[in-house]
Amino acid sequence: MTRRADQIRNIGLIGHSSCGKTSLAEAILYDSKAIKRLGRVDDGSSSMDFEQEEIKRKVSLGTAFHPYSWKNRRFNLIDTPGENDFLSDTKVCLQVADAAVVVVDAVDSIKVGTEKVWAFSEEYSLRRVIFVNKLDRERADFYKVIKEIERAFSIKTTPIFLPIGTESDFSGVVDLIRLKAHVYKDDGSGSFKDEDIPDSMAEVVGTWREKIMENIVEANDDIMEKYLDGQELSPKEIEETFMEGVKSGMVVPVVPGSATLNIGVGHLLDIIDQSLPFPGERGAAKGHRVDSEEEVEFDAAEEAPFSALIFKTLADPFAGRLNLLKVMSGKIDSESTVFNSTKKVKERLGQLLLIEGKRQTPIDTAGAGDIAAVAKLKETTTGDTFCREDNPIVFTPAEPFPPTISFAIEAREKENEDKVYSSLARLMEEDPTLKVDRDQSTSEIILSGTGQIHLENTREKLKRKFGVEINLKTPKVPYRETVKNSREKIIYRHKKQTGGRGQFAEVHFDIFPLKRGEGFVFEEALAGMNVPRNFVPAVEKGLVEARKSGVLAGYPVVDVKIRFFDGKSHEVDSSEMAFKIAASMCFKKAVQEARPILLEPIMNMEITVPEDAMGDVIGDLNGRRGRVLGMDSKGKYQAIKAKVPMAEVLRYSFDLTSMTGGRGSFQMKQSHYEEVPAQLAEKVMAVSKEEGR
Repeated sequence: MTRRADQIRNIGLIGHSSCGKTSLAEAILYDSKAIKRLGRVDDGSSSMDFEQEEIKRKVSLGTAFHPYSWKNRRFNLIDTPGENDFLSDTKVCLQVADAAVVVVDAVDSIKVGTEKVWAFSEEYSLRRVIFVNKLDRERADFYKVIKEIERAFSIKTTPIFLPIGTESDFSGVVDLIRLKAHVYKDDGSGSFKDEDIPDSMAEVVGTWREKIMENIVEANDDIMEKYLDGQELSPKEIEETFMEGVKSGMVVPVVPGSATLNIGVGHLLDIIDQSLPFPGERGAAKGHRVDSEEEVEFDAAEEAPFSALIFKTLADPFAGRLNLLKVMSGKIDSESTVFNSTKKVKERLGQLLLIEGKRQTPIDTAGAGDIAAVAKLKETTTGDTFCREDNPIVFTPAEPFPPTISFAIEAREKENEDKVYSSLARLMEEDPTLKVDRDQSTSEIILSGTGQIHLENTREKLKRKFGVEINLKTPKVPYRETVKNSREKIIYRHKKQTGGRGQFAEVHFDIFPLKRGEGFVFEEALAGMNVPRNFVPAVEKGLVEARKSGVLAGYPVVDVKIRFFDGKSHEVDSSEMAFKIAASMCFKKAVQEARPILLEPIMNMEITVPEDAMGDVIGDLNGRRGRVLGMDSKGKYQAIKAKVPMAEVLRYSFDLTSMTGGRGSFQMKQSHYEEVPAQLAEKVMAVSKEEGR
């Protein structure tokens, strides 16, 4: 049987960037006595934003965790980023949450980031409470925000408290269920005293109480019938029905407040405690068998078989790799052995750790619902499942977002090149949205991520954590060269006589264009004995090297076939080197005569934008030589599918943000190569000549 009272609940704080999630986390930790001093984001004293890059930018760039207790129950606070470049981390970490507090800025109201994180909570079926923050600020408007929330998310909001006073006069809240006014001290302590509802608020309180009662009673048919019959409902009946409604998702409560003034936070904590579900109430932990898609499920209880999901990795230059796990069922002890069902290996765990902001506290046991960390695992990476070998299960982890922007990188100091790559490998363990590739044709190292702030933050981390510095540059386009025509009997003779033994080799080639994507084909078609067969490998080697640098702009030559059908040799002066040189020169001559052209990579793109921005985005794609292939509806958004030359979208992330006000997103991957239009090809060749390719 599930021991609900003992289980920890994991509460995600979500919202757009700078809406005050971390300030709210500080107030929650302070009111619950998890920390002794109320930290502030603006002065860098926050318990949850402790990375130097976060302190510098004054925004959360990664998810932070901290436990707290409230009325003898345990909770884990999950403070997620709202900055667009780091929403992948938000989505990944929300998979281990049991419920969410959606923080909405009373001044800025609903923004794109709010819509995105709301969608994450929908995807994971998380029950939610909305905290309208910053009601003490100029232009804050609680009632306007309520309308915006209902419009944006198509829900009936249930504000169970109303603010007392506006802007700088905001001083407390009215409880619409118990019909009391709670007036707060102005010292940030979070303490308040009960008073009568101000006469000036009597009418608005009456109107809103009627509205929320209609929402609440919908959660229970018997109570609704009693209410519609005009019978008086007791406060206990209202409260129990309210909690029933929140747990079922029918009621979304709204709490007004100010995190920095610590107003409304205690009431939010009560709502979380009384109405958000335990892990066991969320249902069983569901996965599949190790080698099949057959579903397996375990109860989210300590009596069930052990299972855990490794959902996040932290890279520490001193402690090494730290893996964060959520126990989905059963329990696990420090210094025990578990089965990694994803990798099919056993792992010996060291000391289990409780994450408390930047601190780590040793613990002996972690049970169902707990979040813990363990250091220095040998095989385990993010997304893996732990379980018992005799009762295995595999969980399907959340997929990180694909990269949307790439930069070429170089070490500022040449001697640090190797250290840059090893340090990036460490950061990639922590951040699965980072990708590093080497482009063979441009010889560049390409670093890809989810946005410019993301990659700039990576650069800062490399310097701080590992002592290496890199430059970020716009990457070069990996053009290719090919031929349009066939040519037969291209002959090249390599002859060099400088006294003593000379060099002699003659090769006869045919050259043919191939279909796009067919690469390079070498056909040996020698008939007579003019060329000894032992020189054929040298000819092929000469061709392979020669095609690395084409005749137009020095880019690799692709989609051609060379037929080596004849040649001449000298019994003394011919050598492998001579035939290699002859093949290389004959290849360049053949390409030159077969009408060489430049090819460019074409990208498959899917751009998701709000309907009102669709016309601008399609017009912009046409201006980038793009071809729109079609559109699919995704709720309020449209997904535009297109093929666009890579050269036109190297910095598309910035332009799409500008066109859509940050509401657009896109994914792209390389599709194929196409011929570059003549006028553009001339520009590419001119640039290549300047660079000395």
